Amino acid sequence: MSTQAVNTSKTIPVASGAQTEGGHYLEFINTPLAFMRRVFEECGEVGQFDMGGLPTVLMIGPEAHEAFFRAPDDQLSASEAYQMMVPVFGEGVQYGAEPHIERQQLKIQYQGLKHDKMSSYAGVVAQEVIDFTKDWGDEGEMDFYEAFTDLTLRTSTHCLLGSVFRYRLTDEFADLYRDLENGIDPSALLDPNQQKETFKKRDIARERLQELITEEIHRRRDAEAKGEEPLDDMLNIYMTAEYEDGRKLTEHEITGLVIWFMFAGHHTSSNTSAWTLVEIARHPQYHAELVGEIDKLFDGGQELSFNALREIPLLEGFIREALRLHPPLNAISRRVMKPFQFKDYLIEPGCNVMLCPWVAHKLPEYFPNPETFDPKRPAPDNVFAAIPFGGGRRKCVGNAFALLQVKAIFCELLRNFEFELTMPAEDYQEIMPALILRPSDPCTLRYKRRKGV
Repeated sequence: MSTQAVNTSKTIPVASGAQTEGGHYLEFINTPLAFMRRVFEECGEVGQFDMGGLPTVLMIGPEAHEAFFRAPDDQLSASEAYQMMVPVFGEGVQYGAEPHIERQQLKIQYQGLKHDKMSSYAGVVAQEVIDFTKDWGDEGEMDFYEAFTDLTLRTSTHCLLGSVFRYRLTDEFADLYRDLENGIDPSALLDPNQQKETFKKRDIARERLQELITEEIHRRRDAEAKGEEPLDDMLNIYMTAEYEDGRKLTEHEITGLVIWFMFAGHHTSSNTSAWTLVEIARHPQYHAELVGEIDKLFDGGQELSFNALREIPLLEGFIREALRLHPPLNAISRRVMKPFQFKDYLIEPGCNVMLCPWVAHKLPEYFPNPETFDPKRPAPDNVFAAIPFGGGRRKCVGNAFALLQVKAIFCELLRNFEFELTMPAEDYQEIMPALILRPSDPCTLRYKRRKGV
């Protein structure tokens, strides 16, 4: 593998089927996963398509992934590729910030992922699950995609913004967050500022969320002025953080960092929780072993802890395999700023380069019997084969928090309930309406309280 220029370059294969107007844009929008699989099958490791006038090169396989993730930002730019996120996070935050500011913001985010913080989150998530399930009764049916979306919004908000803000939550917060999410549809890849109803709602939601978070900031500052101890959560980290020049974060920036962290953790948590539960119900042959593993955590009546979450290999296998077969993010992109050489292919500035984990995670040379769900599947030898959270310096900032949430959720759920499908297994399909892979509607499962619990 090389990212150095070579004397001769091969012509990058181009996918068939481009329309006179828009190229492959409509096919990508309508069936993104099937389209990217077709590009790979036609072109191989490197293939080009036309994203509505934006030349886009799809790269598949560990060597391609490694070259992509190791390229410096001034050669492959995430910020230029993800301008669609600027209206969501806000100007001056992550992709809308200067590189040196974004690096400092990333350091601030990682303060919330230190061991002491992560240790406190496990108990918070567990209690949220207990509260969430207290009125379930002994058995019933539920759309668990919707349920996990609701639950992980509560857990994320509680860990980020504290208990006072969390327990003041109304449906308004969830509706605003949903409007933000809906503002990230595939058309935003080309123009995130077009006049479109979903984008108008996105902008209104961003403004209102800043008002709500600013109210909480002012409430806390007033309380601290009266001698109350500051709360130990992510919002306090943002409120006390400083840039290298000594400047404090503005309320606009704090709101952006909250949204950034929630997007990083919430998407993965809710979708992966839904797929993990579907796969647990699809594979009842592992039920006894899985429940035995969970019950062992609670021997002696102990509470769920961060350290205990490291001792559940089969559950981790279910989560890891759910992320392999159903990765939430499947259009990981960079804009080429300087000529980018991969093997014998030269990709010119102005192009987009894209990775698709959903395609890459089904390569049989790295994942034998790739369509088979195997929670005991060993990790591939090449660390760049499985990329559900991206990789390199820009690996998803919320991945550790997301995995903690999912594990804590299932430890509490499986401690108390059994689950089974309500539809044929093949009816639980994959859809990707807003660049995030999720289960189709309805994602209904039946739950039953375990005997003796």
